[in-house]
Amino acid sequence: MPFQKVQPEKLSAAVVRQIEKLILRGILRPGERLPSERELSERLGVSRPSLRDALSDLQDRGLLASRAGSGVFVADVLGSAFSPALIQLFSSDDEAVFDYLSFRRDLEGLAAERAAKFGSDADLEVIQAIFDKMKQAGDPGQSEDAAELDAQFHSAILEASHNVVLLHMMRSMFDMLRKGVFYNRRVMFNQHTSFDALIEQHHAINAALQARDPKAARQAVETHLDYVKQALEEQIRADRNAEIAAQRLQHELSR
Repeated sequence: MPFQKVQPEKLSAAVVRQIEKLILRGILRPGERLPSERELSERLGVSRPSLRDALSDLQDRGLLASRAGSGVFVADVLGSAFSPALIQLFSSDDEAVFDYLSFRRDLEGLAAERAAKFGSDADLEVIQAIFDKMKQAGDPGQSEDAAELDAQFHSAILEASHNVVLLHMMRSMFDMLRKGVFYNRRVMFNQHTSFDALIEQHHAINAALQARDPKAARQAVETHLDYVKQALEEQIRADRNAEIAAQRLQHELSR
């Protein structure tokens, strides 16, 4: 018979499993500080020695990191799918940004479709709250806070899709965007974009999600990212034209 004796589980193993789930589901984010040892042991209902064993195990496996005098943090595990050499190539090639946008268009469209189907009421409330903040924050081309809210809005849709592989893969994409690997985020929202158009596009995304319309949600995301792509193409063309004009002027003045 396929039965085995049930072995009593160590408290530290239960703590490990709970923190693993929180990281996997994206609830605990990379760089997030855990509560103090005293507070965490009280919340979990375990002794400090059991908690220390669990935290040590998670640190040994690279999921948590301890910083002297600061506490224990979720490790920065995003972006590890790409080697530093490949990331450097991404940052030096204009074509990479368009491949990046195409990748986002496909997967975020899927995420929006899933969010409309599977997102909980709480998920949709989070998306609505972030959208409301976006309207108040103003032009993301002029404000770093507004640009960050834009990223949070898209991240909230990924979380509402309830697919942990999709969530972590796309979070790594946003992490590299934040670090300027694919493009400076402020350039994403430049003079070739309209704040009113961007807000209207995000309104369409949010409205489709709140209405739980998967097809409309996907289409709204695709329309938005097509707009961003076109704006970037125009910006790159304008930058190149300005560079050529500057060379002509320099040559003319030197004659």
